[in-house]
Amino acid sequence: MTHAPDGTPPLSPVHPAPEGSAGPHRDASPRRVRVAILTISDTRTPETDTSGQYLRAQLEAQGHEVVAYRVVKDDAVEIRSSLVAFTREATVVISSGGTGITGRDVTVPVVESLITKPIPGFGELFRMLSYQQVGGAAMLSRAVAGLVRGAVVFAMPGSLNAVQTAWEGLLRDEIGHLAFEVERHGQPGVLTAPHPADGEAQRLPPRPGAGGGVAAGLGRHRKAGE
Repeated sequence: MTHAPDGTPPLSPVHPAPEGSAGPHRDASPRRVRVAILTISDTRTPETDTSGQYLRAQLEAQGHEVVAYRVVKDDAVEIRSSLVAFTREATVVISSGGTGITGRDVTVPVVESLITKPIPGFGELFRMLSYQQVGGAAMLSRAVAGLVRGAVVFAMPGSLNAVQTAWEGLLRDEIGHLAFEVERHGQPGVLTAPHPADGEAQRLPPRPGAGGGVAAGLGRHRKAGE
């Protein structure tokens, strides 16, 4: 295996996903998905956030709408408040950073505390792909995903190589399908009501003092004028 000049192993080839029974669902999937990007790092800034810049460029190249982007410290309160805000605005939230086992890696417990429907296959498949590149070190990644407040959240490592692996191997070809599955039957506790102008579904604001999680009736909000 030939490594890049910085020592990073090359990405394994990504094979097209077989259609199977998911084919009709992919055909019905939205081509434009509302996505939020959260980078978690004590050292990065928007100017040096290569992982966040990569995700944004890839999403916009595919025609998706990046509705929010933020860089926060490895701080549980900041991470949680950002995720809560983003899940009200986006159908898909992608975070990078803080998924390892060091003392400052607090992303995973925060995400897990918000999840109402886990998607264990994301972490399993991400570690499988990572193992092909970095060997046993892949076990140190606690990448995780699940539904939060009617949006789907993906938490992955912060390195550019890891983000490329997750995007090219898992998310790129499935992001529309994910949005379709999340919204096609609605989610328990995520309330909708007809839009007064065009009859489209509108997320309702949370009840005062409702607490966290989908079961408390928290959904994504439309911005004024949408």
